[in-house]
Amino acid sequence: MTESPPLLPAPDELTSFFWEAARRHELMIQRCSACGTYQHPPEPVCHSCLSFDLGGAEVSGRGTVYSYTMATQAFHPSFADKLPFCIAVVELDDRPGLKLLTNIVDLPADGVNVGDPVEVCFRALSDEIDLPVFRLVRA
Repeated sequence: MTESPPLLPAPDELTSFFWEAARRHELMIQRCSACGTYQHPPEPVCHSCLSFDLGGAEVSGRGTVYSYTMATQAFHPSFADKLPFCIAVVELDDRPGLKLLTNIVDLPADGVNVGDPVEVCFRALSDEIDLPVFRLVRA
């Protein structure tokens, strides 16, 4: 079987700060300089005050599992050898309602639950792209 190359993001003017930070193993979220609102994914205008004065702000990388599902079918051949894997929505601790769609990695045998605490870690997809993902924080 021929191995498929991974699907890679294409950083652009709106998202390059996010991917550049991820490469440094930092999690940055778009933040409005006018009103302080965080928003993700990045957009050209603040969804709160309609300002165009937006930039990236580093966040803690800690949060909780808001929702999740286990993928058991590959929707692209490059995911076939990763099944099953956990797709999750994580709500960041930095601001209520600030959520990221991500993967939970390194799952323990007892799995994941809504409300579990998580922290960001990074997985290299290529020489240029590191992907922010999350792992469970166990006490």
